[in-house]
Amino acid sequence: MRTSAVRIQPPPQREQSLAEVLTIGEIARIYGVTLRALRFYEQRGLLKPIRRGAARFYDSEQKARLQLILKGKHLGFTLTEIADLLDGDAHRARPADDFVLDEKMVLSQLRHLEERRAELDEAIEELRSTHGRLVAGAR
Repeated sequence: MRTSAVRIQPPPQREQSLAEVLTIGEIARIYGVTLRALRFYEQRGLLKPIRRGAARFYDSEQKARLQLILKGKHLGFTLTEIADLLDGDAHRARPADDFVLDEKMVLSQLRHLEERRAELDEAIEELRSTHGRLVAGAR
């Protein structure tokens, strides 16, 4: 098996200025996440917003990290796995706005998602069958 790696980058920025610093409410609205989720990501060490008293502000680096967190979740990775992807190879010189997936990680995640899909397909089929029996019994 080859040991090549692929960089996963966040989608393009949605806002105009990367230099702009956003409040927690603004970042929540832009990225469609709850304030609670942002605080949880901070608690887990995934995000490190600028703190001024109780206020939180997000610069371009934190916006990029949030995009990667959301991309990692979309790909089915756990927050622990995402944290490892974001910070695990911090000793390497790399941009803060991407993380590296190697072939083993990609194949492992593919297998995991395929297993979940098979389980969901079975559950859907069972529910369809049960619904069919319920409808037939009601007639």
